[in-house]
Amino acid sequence: MKRTDEFFTAEGFRLSADKDMLNIDFIHGFLVQSTWAKGITRDRVQQSIDNSLCMGVYHNQTQVGFARLVTDFATFGYLCDVFVDEHYQGKGLGRWVSEGILAGPEAAQLRRIILATTTAPWLYEKMGFVPVNQPNYIWQVFRPDIYQR
Repeated sequence: MKRTDEFFTAEGFRLSADKDMLNIDFIHGFLVQSTWAKGITRDRVQQSIDNSLCMGVYHNQTQVGFARLVTDFATFGYLCDVFVDEHYQGKGLGRWVSEGILAGPEAAQLRRIILATTTAPWLYEKMGFVPVNQPNYIWQVFRPDIYQR
């Protein structure tokens, strides 16, 4: 399934779900330095993109942001890897790309969409996300150093 939805702003920013437009080196360069994917290989980033719904943020022809939705395209989604290049932050682009990926027909039919964040809960609260905060409700296997092995 190939999505090519595109949305534009007057300031020259564009959202696109076209994976052919994604700059894998840019995405990898950010993620490899991030707190949540530190050390991740370029091949693993490519594989994650190949197996997810993705959306890029572009200024003119340069990619400046990204979001990824891991989904079964039927019932469940996990919003992750949302980021905007530091030179473009403060313009609402993180929220725009998150809303853009969730507005698509694939996400609109999902019963549950989750995310994990320690850096921008205020952003996601504005979009309707609520904390789970129920004991013994969401469980995980967590391997924080897996990309450094």
